[in-house]
Amino acid sequence: MGFESCHPAVNFLFFAAVLYGSVSFRHPVFLAISCLCAFAYSVKRNGKGAVAFNLCLLPLVFCFALYYSSYHHFGVTVLKQNFIGNNLTVESFVYGLVIGLRGATVCMWLSCLNRIVSSDKVVYLFGKVSPLLSLFLTILLRMVPRVKQEAQRIDLAQKGIGRGSNQGNLWQRFINCLRIFSMLITWMISALALEADSMRSRGSLLRGRTAFSIYRFDNRDRAFVIALFSCITLTAMGVILGATEMFYNPRIIWKPMDARNSATAIGYTVLCLLPMGLELWTEYRFRKARCES
Repeated sequence: MGFESCHPAVNFLFFAAVLYGSVSFRHPVFLAISCLCAFAYSVKRNGKGAVAFNLCLLPLVFCFALYYSSYHHFGVTVLKQNFIGNNLTVESFVYGLVIGLRGATVCMWLSCLNRIVSSDKVVYLFGKVSPLLSLFLTILLRMVPRVKQEAQRIDLAQKGIGRGSNQGNLWQRFINCLRIFSMLITWMISALALEADSMRSRGSLLRGRTAFSIYRFDNRDRAFVIALFSCITLTAMGVILGATEMFYNPRIIWKPMDARNSATAIGYTVLCLLPMGLELWTEYRFRKARCES
C-alpha cells in the first residue's frame, strides 16, 4: 500500500511536476535536490539494481559534458584549445554537466514511473481522451520489461552454442552482442505487430469504448493532493521570482541562497520526497499493526 496504490491522477500529477522541474530548473541546488531524491526513490522502488544503473549514469554525464564543451565555445574562462584552435571553456563544460545531469535525473524518475504507473492506469487516464495514445503508451510500458526478459532468453540460448555475450575474446563478445541485439530488434518488431493486430481486432479504437477500472479517489488521495499542491505552489512562486535561474553565458553567475530561494528549495525538496515519505509512513504503520496484533 505505497504510492502505487494512490489514484492514477495523483501519480500522473506528481511525476509531471518532478519531471518538469528536472528538465527546466538550471540552478545547481535544485538540480542536486531532484537528482538525489530521484536516486533515493529509484533505489527504494527498484532495489540494488537501481544503484548500479544510477551510478553508471554519472560517467555518461561527464562524457556528455566533454562532448558539449568541444562543440560549444561560449564563455570567457578558457581551459585549453583543441587541435583545431577552438577554445574549451569552463562555462560550456559546466553547462554540459547541467544538461547531462538533467538527462540522468529524468532517467531515474522514469525508472520509478515504470514501476508506479501500470498499463491499466494509462488506460484509465487516457482511454476516454485519446484511445490511440492510450493504446500506444500501454504497449510501450508493457514492452519495457518484456524486452529485458527476451534479451535474457536470447543470451541464454546463444550461450548454449558458444555465442553468449560473455564468451570468447573482446572482438567475439562484441560480435555476439550485435547478433543478440539484431535478434532482439527482430523480436520487438514482430511482437509490436502482433499486439497491434490483436488490439485492433478487439475494437480498441472504436468510438465509445470503455475500460474497466477499480480506482476511487479516497481521503488519503485528497490529503496527498493538498500537500502536493502546497509544495507545487511554493515552488512555482520561487520560479516566478527567479529562484531557479542561473546564468552560464558569458560567465557563471551564481544566485545566492537567500530566504526566498531557501524556501523554494525546501518546498521542492518536500515535493520530491512526498512518495518516499508516504511509503515509509505506510511501512511504519504496517509494522506497528503487526506488533500490536
